[in-house]
Amino acid sequence: MASIKPSVPKGTRDFSPVEMVKRNYIFDTIKSVFRKYGYQQIETPTMENSSTLLGKYGEEGDKLIFKVLNSGDYLAKVNPEKLAALNSNAVASDISEKALRYDLTVPFARYVVMHQNEITFPFKRFQVQPVWRADRPQRGRYREFYQCDADVVGSDSLLNEAEFILIYDEALGKLGLKDFTIKINNRKILTGIAQIIDKADNIIDLTVAIDKLDKIGLDGVTKELIERGFTEADIEKIKPVILLQGTNTQKLQSLREALAQSQIGLKGCDEIETVFKYIESCPLQTATLELDITLARGLNYYTGAIFEVKTNEAAMGSIGGGGRYDDLTGMFGLKGLTGVGISFGADRIYDVLEELNLFPTTTNQSTQVLICNFDKEGETYALPLLQQLRRNNVNTELYPAGAKIKKQLDYANNKNIPYTVVIGGDEMQSGLLTFKDMASGVQEKLTAEEIVGRMAR
Repeated sequence: MASIKPSVPKGTRDFSPVEMVKRNYIFDTIKSVFRKYGYQQIETPTMENSSTLLGKYGEEGDKLIFKVLNSGDYLAKVNPEKLAALNSNAVASDISEKALRYDLTVPFARYVVMHQNEITFPFKRFQVQPVWRADRPQRGRYREFYQCDADVVGSDSLLNEAEFILIYDEALGKLGLKDFTIKINNRKILTGIAQIIDKADNIIDLTVAIDKLDKIGLDGVTKELIERGFTEADIEKIKPVILLQGTNTQKLQSLREALAQSQIGLKGCDEIETVFKYIESCPLQTATLELDITLARGLNYYTGAIFEVKTNEAAMGSIGGGGRYDDLTGMFGLKGLTGVGISFGADRIYDVLEELNLFPTTTNQSTQVLICNFDKEGETYALPLLQQLRRNNVNTELYPAGAKIKKQLDYANNKNIPYTVVIGGDEMQSGLLTFKDMASGVQEKLTAEEIVGRMAR
């Protein structure tokens, strides 16, 4: 029988030990900040009932959901006439009752409804788990990838929006980023802009065009808006909004003047101003906070604040985003539960940290000390030291007896283990062990207690 060449499905990846150390560094840093702000971790199953997922992401999203075949003879109960038609869509619901989760948001909504009697509201949860999409794989787009989400449901307070800005600031700052922008907008402002020119139904056309201002200039935006059915008079009315400049305060003042006839638009301005006042009381350490009225991500989904985070240190799309939604759980019958949430783009953050060389060279996730020996006697002598180091939370390995010292030192170098302890006959007799810094090559003679004291600091 011919051997099969090993491979992984397209759009999926293996992660090496080195990559896992770096990924865990990102996840652990973000999780520590989530916990600091009172968010608690949950996990939901890899598989959900198809009925939970289908119809929640639009027609295009439904096409990207990976369906799981029923166990056993899944065709036995299908109507023969349906099978004869050779239409897979017609039999899908008969042969597949489960699917891989497409995101973490819909499973979270399902979780809240199922556990509403055990949950303390407002419910602040975070989730770091993989999701699956039957997308066409390409650079930076995978069929299996991790999402890193935090949401609070059951509170309409804008303090939550302000805290998410602070979470982005602290987490990305802790990861070493020094120049990044948190952009904020509000769906109500966008609705107001469309209202003042009586084009409420064309809000998406409007925002798509405005979003291109940096690339195609005012003339290009004007041309595109006219092609989409807007008039010269419409454009004159909203020109002050399109050309919005100045500080956040100045932008808000201009928006209030332009949206004077739109109650919902002014409410959006009030909400943004409230968030800014919270941030004035809790100043950001690293991030720049910018009001950007061209920001319209997830426009059909969000009802209030909209966030997007971009790094200015590397050429990369957004590394985070989110917003407020008014009826997350309504799809499962629990009406009127408002929420707001954000997500970190962990894969993009990984690429940015790699490009900027921001990953720490040593972390406590890797082996810190390798104990080397010449023979069985040295191996036995090393065991108490091995246990002492581990009891002091020093990640330590003992190389099994029988290998040449060079091979053991090569092992340490290949695994980037920073320190080695060599135990031979002289060391056992004197009690002074050879302790080596693998980066500098400096060697010292130290007792077992001194080595433990040095490493446990």
